[in-house]
Amino acid sequence: MKKALFLLLLAPCLQAKTVSVNSPNQQLKVVVSDDAELPTYQVTFNKNTIIMPSTLGFTFREHTALGHNAEIVSSSISSHDETWQQPWGERHNVRDNHNQLAITFKQQNATFNVTFKVFDDGIGFRYQLAEDQGYKYAEISKELTQFNLSDSNTTTSWWIPAREWNRYEYVYNKTPLNLARHVHTPVTFKRNDNIHISIHEAALVDFAAMTLKQGRDGQFNADLTPWSDGSLVKTTDGFTTPWRTIQISDSAVGLANSNLILNLNEPNKLGNVDWVEPSKYVGIWWGMHIGENTWGSGEKHGATTKLTKEYIDFAAQNGFKGVLVEGWNIGWDGDWFHNGDVFNFTQAYPDFNFAELANYATEKGVAIVGHHETSGNVSNYANQMEDAFALYQKHGVSQVKTGYVADGGNIKRVDKNGQVHREWHDGQFMVNEYLANVTLAAKHKISINTHEPIKDTGLRRTYPNWISREGARGQEYNAWGTPPNPPSHVPTLAFTRMLSGPMDFTPGIFDLSFNGLGSDTNRPQTTLAKQLALYVVLFSPIQMAADLPRNYLAKPEAFQFIKDVPTDWQESKAIAGEVGEFIVFARQDKHSDDWYIGAVTNEHARTEKIKLNFLEPNRKYVAQIYSDGENANWIDTPYEMAIYSKTVTHKDELRLKMAAGGGVAIRFKAL
Repeated sequence: MKKALFLLLLAPCLQAKTVSVNSPNQQLKVVVSDDAELPTYQVTFNKNTIIMPSTLGFTFREHTALGHNAEIVSSSISSHDETWQQPWGERHNVRDNHNQLAITFKQQNATFNVTFKVFDDGIGFRYQLAEDQGYKYAEISKELTQFNLSDSNTTTSWWIPAREWNRYEYVYNKTPLNLARHVHTPVTFKRNDNIHISIHEAALVDFAAMTLKQGRDGQFNADLTPWSDGSLVKTTDGFTTPWRTIQISDSAVGLANSNLILNLNEPNKLGNVDWVEPSKYVGIWWGMHIGENTWGSGEKHGATTKLTKEYIDFAAQNGFKGVLVEGWNIGWDGDWFHNGDVFNFTQAYPDFNFAELANYATEKGVAIVGHHETSGNVSNYANQMEDAFALYQKHGVSQVKTGYVADGGNIKRVDKNGQVHREWHDGQFMVNEYLANVTLAAKHKISINTHEPIKDTGLRRTYPNWISREGARGQEYNAWGTPPNPPSHVPTLAFTRMLSGPMDFTPGIFDLSFNGLGSDTNRPQTTLAKQLALYVVLFSPIQMAADLPRNYLAKPEAFQFIKDVPTDWQESKAIAGEVGEFIVFARQDKHSDDWYIGAVTNEHARTEKIKLNFLEPNRKYVAQIYSDGENANWIDTPYEMAIYSKTVTHKDELRLKMAAGGGVAIRFKAL
């Protein structure tokens, strides 16, 4: 009798299944098991446990949970290795080399699939529930995915808070891991053994964004952003989730060089996208932030025919392709932050002649960059969007900056019955709303630069007209933010926000003392050289020269770098850096043999030796160097700069001297 009982207790363990898959270089390994109440996965890197057994599954409002006592009924492993090309990007050629583990789980009368793709730079996994599984009109009430980080007691984290009022626009916190309680992704971790980890998601379509909520120390649980009615995701008959991603490297720069997020997105769905043009632009924008102009009408109105022509002239004379004009359309008067109900996206103020300006810009070889601010009323925008894009297309506008200014959880959705609902920027409704904007724009051959966006998850590969977005604390906080962005902000962005995709940070402020110098004023906490370096460090295929034209004309030698630097790259390499400390990027121009370097530091001055072995062998280059001066620092001598040239080859080294809050920008002009 005792023997029989012993065998009975062992039986479930004997039936449990475990399957695994390695990365192509064999350094990463994923193990999946069904030997617990919920399936689990775990991840090792160079035999170090990175993710301890972590659960998989979902619960629903009125349907059976997925994962409960699920069994692995089949699995298969396959390999994939191809190189694909981006129409624009940080690199032209992207290698997709991974091993895939596809698993089918069965429970009661339903089956579901979990697919893992394991690359040398990390892993992605997603769930798929096929149709006709009895989950018609199901509402997800909880995602059971966990990320149980090992070695949590000695791990440092860089994070911003989730589900709070200011969307993604926070200074990053650097804390011990256990203080990162509820965070947005991407979130970055550094273990005591120097292993760096970033958790995020890819291909976020028709689903709620995933935030992470920490339970026990090191146990991060997927926490989906809800609808106004409390449900998380509404499905009709089956669903496919975004990819849950874990990027892993033995160095910080390894994270910055990862292609994982892009590789987990579907190929271009738009066909020929030659009309999507990487470029630099200027605009009627910074003047409003520093109080010189206003968005609303009146004597200080910025978006006038007269001022726009001046900007068009400046753009044409200096090689800029576009002129952004904010405040041209009816709706900006009064408290525009709350004007979502009254914005009109086709009617201009009387002092802005759209047709005249469009013709004037065309004659000068420049295009107007459009602007749509919704102030969070997306229903008002949706009702006008088709006409608004048609108007822009008529006047030769091929790029539009959209805005969704509203506190978190205060997006205004009006349903078909006229009832008002308040939604989050990163809930399922808005995930679909942002993509609807992008796909409709594509029909009019218009590219979209989203501000107050849903976070980037690599959809620029699938929809290449989604050319950039904000999604972090940008330059405008240096005009009126209290406090402004600290010197550590950009060296942190490079290893956090920038892992997800391009950012329209709007660099290039040359007047750093519009509120006076010192350490306690609202102004850029950078040197002038660092403002130049931002064009290389913070990738975007559209870059703004954000300052007023007169400030560029006052410093023509420094302005030359902005005129020279491209926005579309053949190759990009992070070659040195640490999270929140400093970053050095080298990028090769897609349309010439020239290379560029951008290097920035935090509040600490430093000198970095950089090998130039990324340059082409047996070729000489003139290094045009824009460096912090001997006595430069961001507090009281931000303008001091050394601009000089020297001939170099791939065998040389350069010493990059960065002042406190400073940086270095270099153009390597091929001879």
